[in-house]
Amino acid sequence: MKVFVIAGEPSGDKLGAAVVAGLTELTPGVQFSGVGGEAMQAEGLISLFPMADLSVMGLAEVLPRIRLLRQRIAQTAAAIAAQKPDLVLTIDSPDFCLRVLRLARKVRPDLPVVHYVAPSVWAWRPGRAARMAPLVDHVLALLPFEPPYMQAAGISCDFVGHPVVAEARASEGEVAALSDRFHGRIVLALPGSRRGEIARHGPRFGAALAQALPEGAQVLVPSVTSQAEVMRAEVARWPVRAHVLTDPAQKRAAFAAAEVALAASGTVSLELAANDTPMIIAYDLNPLTRFLAQRLIRLDTVTLVNLVSETRAIPEFLGHDCVPDKIGAALKTLIDSAQARAAQRQAMQQTMLRLGLGGEAPGLRAARSILGFMALRAGENPTPAT
Repeated sequence: MKVFVIAGEPSGDKLGAAVVAGLTELTPGVQFSGVGGEAMQAEGLISLFPMADLSVMGLAEVLPRIRLLRQRIAQTAAAIAAQKPDLVLTIDSPDFCLRVLRLARKVRPDLPVVHYVAPSVWAWRPGRAARMAPLVDHVLALLPFEPPYMQAAGISCDFVGHPVVAEARASEGEVAALSDRFHGRIVLALPGSRRGEIARHGPRFGAALAQALPEGAQVLVPSVTSQAEVMRAEVARWPVRAHVLTDPAQKRAAFAAAEVALAASGTVSLELAANDTPMIIAYDLNPLTRFLAQRLIRLDTVTLVNLVSETRAIPEFLGHDCVPDKIGAALKTLIDSAQARAAQRQAMQQTMLRLGLGGEAPGLRAARSILGFMALRAGENPTPAT
């Protein structure tokens, strides 16, 4: 079987690496090509072009790169036509992936397509599922409440668990090594993995931390390698001293050892929850993108821990509320209040259970779902996914 995989973000790259590994385990000899980053390349994928070309978010951020993105869409669709894969697996990045699929389906209308990560139609733009239906045959959902939304649009969908439940945790040795290097209470700062997020959130996070940090606390800033220099330049301007970490073992240890975290909204909230780390969430968008988002989002929270646990345990400061004074006050309360931290931990534990903690690894579950879909398409009797 030949599978063409497309991922456009670091989070999608991690998802892709896990499902590639799962498919390789279940179907030895499967061949992979497409677009991916470091994680998928470590599993043997040779990327058509750097995945970073696609890692942009928001209308204002996309516009300056529209010409390059159009070139990459055409290049990717042409590669699918030339390679004639048995399956295309698109991972998140729907704006890019769906445009590629429209072109690819013109050449091969019967091309089997699986999309990994259901669009957040429960949060905003509910019509996206219906618009996806002509281009996508099957969806792999990360959240347990998502399949009915896809099925209502006529797309088969399986909940396969969230990959955060299977991610490696820090060993005692890794935590000890971090403690030897950084003495005192540890606070994490996670302003985002994109250049624009770092630029928007960095100054606000630095100012908020200056208001909230207890004496002697150490601020650690885990960063993806591709943005490490940008992150170092940003934190060098903060009124508090902070240390940027790129080594995977040190980053794992920092999540495990941190007392609290200040983080941008996104899947990082689940990584913190998996490590039982209380958090404050803050996020802002480019003004134009924020203006549009405020009119589309239908929820009173965007933090995944709040949504999955059906609580509002995690404080969040979004848009106009993403200002240092508000963030700093909430962070200080969290640092000072054992009761507030305990309430968060209860919600985080509930979240992990609902996301599949204790079950089969999500990458393997996703691979089983893909093979089941392909078997049904071929008229075979699929082996049920566990």
